[in-house]
Amino acid sequence: MPPILTTERLILRAHTAADFPGCYTLWSDPDVTRFIGGRPSTPEEVWSRILRYIGHWQVLDYGYFVITDRESGTIIGEVGLADFHRDCDPPIDAPEAGWVLLPQYQGRGLAREALTALLTWADQTMPRTVCMIDPDNAPSLKLATALGYTEYARPTYKGEPTTLLERMVRNTPA
Repeated sequence: MPPILTTERLILRAHTAADFPGCYTLWSDPDVTRFIGGRPSTPEEVWSRILRYIGHWQVLDYGYFVITDRESGTIIGEVGLADFHRDCDPPIDAPEAGWVLLPQYQGRGLAREALTALLTWADQTMPRTVCMIDPDNAPSLKLATALGYTEYARPTYKGEPTTLLERMVRNTPA
């Protein structure tokens, strides 16, 4: 069973079929997809995305969470870990972290809050995570760096330049 992670302002939980309308709102926004695929997603693509997320939990015991506002229950984004088997050199050889928020929720520290909860959970069993970020996505690069990710490669992915970053769990002395 996927965990439910809570923070001061957010609830992170596994996707359900009922999340389709909120997820479609998220992934059909051109500002959201600007650095992720470059175009808004179709309803069919969003439905496939939700099914892929559910499948991650079933097969890998990790996956993506829908991020909801703790007070209103509104879907504001997604955060999680995945293995997309990307055709990339060097290959991505650890769970890949990703995050996305609706534009009206950006700039409030919510992505950092969600990622901190995710990584605190992941650090219990995953010694290393990676992320792939468009080199022009300065806010995501800044957030990744603040959370301990460091660049390790600059490959191309689907013909476009990208940045690969990694984060190792730091062992703290007892």
